[in-house]
Amino acid sequence: MPNPIIQIRNLHLGIASLTIILVGLSYGLCPSQVLPFLFDFKVESVDLSHVFRAMMGLYLGFATYWIIGIFKEEHWRGATLSSIVFMGGLASGRMLSILVDGIPSVLFLIGTIIEILFMLWGLNNLKTESKTTNHELRVQQKINKPMGYRS
Repeated sequence: MPNPIIQIRNLHLGIASLTIILVGLSYGLCPSQVLPFLFDFKVESVDLSHVFRAMMGLYLGFATYWIIGIFKEEHWRGATLSSIVFMGGLASGRMLSILVDGIPSVLFLIGTIIEILFMLWGLNNLKTESKTTNHELRVQQKINKPMGYRS
């Protein structure tokens, strides 16, 4: 059996995990220092720091599940689906904000594009995996048919 991390379908989960880990850490490790450097606002209250650290925890939790999906076959589909929902949800919220609030900074626009691409990549992986699984099932059914059986 090939090494699971080398399988091309896992590249999506691997890159998405790495991206979300980096974003999550940038939000939560030192929000009062990192976020003013990256964005146009200051984190000046304990409550706002709490929100960003909670977001970091959420991001790290999802990334952990996606990594589990790389190594545990039985979790691959759920991990991929959760990545699609996660990235699609972020992109949808950002697109709503673009419509309601206007065009954000370049960093947020790049983030929106990346989230859309991850969502589409995950959808494509699910579609491809579904076709492969259906083909393998049909082949297995043909192998298991008794002699003389016609469909």
